[in-house]
Amino acid sequence: MTHLDATPAPRARRPRPKVVTLTDAAAERVREIMAKAEKPYAGLRVGVKNGGCAGQEYVLEYAEAADPLDEVVEDKGVTILVEPKAVLFLLGTVIDYEVSRLSAKFVFRNPNETDACGCGESVTITPVKLD
Repeated sequence: MTHLDATPAPRARRPRPKVVTLTDAAAERVREIMAKAEKPYAGLRVGVKNGGCAGQEYVLEYAEAADPLDEVVEDKGVTILVEPKAVLFLLGTVIDYEVSRLSAKFVFRNPNETDACGCGESVTITPVKLD
């Protein structure tokens, strides 16, 4: 007679999707910028702040170290540190880098964005609702 364990085996957790991802062009540009920085940085910090005529603005800056609550995303050889308060606003965002005749800039393709100002400097973002 064998003893059957009544405890169910733990289910394997499904991998979590990345909060943000980079296009090849954005990853290449971030690597170039980081290589030319005056000192080494832990990664690129991405966030959202209140401001602009549409209500919110994206924030990109060097990060000297990861904060304990940052969401750390590794994508295409780049470390992205997402501010905790921005995670629900940025979930599913793809960051691109576009070059035109008159400008070169990072562009956020955010499925949570509901509006943007005419100049493109600020946006309205609805946070993801978790069920």
